[in-house]
Amino acid sequence: MPKTFKMKKKLFYMIVVAGMLVTGCTKLSFDNQNAPTDLEVLNTREGLISLSIGMKQFYATLGLQSLLISPGVTAREVKGITTFTNILELEAGGTALPTFNGNVLGVWSNMLRTMGMAEDIIERTPVVITTDNGLQTGLVAFGKLFKAMSIGGLATAFEQFPIQTNESGNAPFVSRTEGLEEAVKLLDEAVTALGATPPTAEFNTRVLGADIVLLDVINAYRARYNMMLGNYAAALSAANAVNLTTKSQFVYSIQSPNPVYQQVAVAINYRPRADFGLPPGFVNAADGRLSFYLSTPDAVVGGETLKTLKGFFDAIDKPIPFYLPDEIRLLKAEAIVRSGGLVADAITEINAVRTQSSGDPFGVHANLPVYAGSVTANALLLEIYQQRSAELFLQGLRMEDSRRFARPDPPSNVNPVPVTFERNRNFYPYPDQERLTNPNTPADPAI
Repeated sequence: MPKTFKMKKKLFYMIVVAGMLVTGCTKLSFDNQNAPTDLEVLNTREGLISLSIGMKQFYATLGLQSLLISPGVTAREVKGITTFTNILELEAGGTALPTFNGNVLGVWSNMLRTMGMAEDIIERTPVVITTDNGLQTGLVAFGKLFKAMSIGGLATAFEQFPIQTNESGNAPFVSRTEGLEEAVKLLDEAVTALGATPPTAEFNTRVLGADIVLLDVINAYRARYNMMLGNYAAALSAANAVNLTTKSQFVYSIQSPNPVYQQVAVAINYRPRADFGLPPGFVNAADGRLSFYLSTPDAVVGGETLKTLKGFFDAIDKPIPFYLPDEIRLLKAEAIVRSGGLVADAITEINAVRTQSSGDPFGVHANLPVYAGSVTANALLLEIYQQRSAELFLQGLRMEDSRRFARPDPPSNVNPVPVTFERNRNFYPYPDQERLTNPNTPADPAI
């Protein structure tokens, strides 16, 4: 990991693991004699289990705070409404977004920190746990999932990035394509390993808990990242492997609060835009997802109507999904259309999302009539984009979707009429902290 962002492992793992083990703490004491050391974390069975749980919690809080909110502002799902400079810069976008922006740094550093923890779990587990094959398989697969997720998070926001952390500070960069290929490779390896050696009950109980169906999560992300790569057959195959009746989610509590709720309802830094931030005509007023995600009272800020956020984000302990089942249906439809498959099959998947009025594991129901538009590829892809934008509101996917579905390019400078663009950047610039310490940092994208 680039050294600017990598705390000394002893301190960082003290925070992650001790913070996970000691509930209710509002302040950590760094001279706590009971805190785990590097040796205890990375060289003991119990330490690796605790690190896996801590990695999950870190990603669920700081990781998701970065991935859901910052790209959500860039893709106009939510609006920054405070006078904090970093939020105003993110809201402006274009060339007004500087390389020292704190929100951009948050996406970068939180994904790399997750990546570093995942790498330690992947590397150390086979060395430390040699006689419990089911526990070893579960921990390594879990590490590979979270490393893939951290790569995918970086690919959402950046053109290039490291896929292997490096304490010396000179981690090499790879393209998004190379990064996503590595993420898919990690997930494929996890599926193969889990098929050969099922995880133990201890792993399922202590690490996964009751809220994660590991194989379904892995296959969902395989489908997502293969779609981002343009591997349509592989995306469809992975999507078909996901059980759409299961439910995997990050869980929260007062001690480990929902990060979006904290930023929107507690800090009041952001509010959601009306109609999911989409252009006029993109959302049917009867769409049941409007009332699922958005509520009143409204507020008018800068000439825009902003709503009150609901859905997965209106309570401190509301769970956030790893993925939504209807994302899988829409990935199937997109893969079929983009690969020239049977239009009728794609429309079947689209209608399964549109007409759903009950039965979704997370309670997200559009309750709309069947699709009645044109059956050309372009028309169907636009319909899929619109359905994704409503179904997957504030799930960290709109910025990527906006590029993949070739929505209009953003302006190069601050636009005085925000409603004239759908995203205000294509990719983020690289944080100054990275460039100052890593000579491999590429040139920033123009926009």
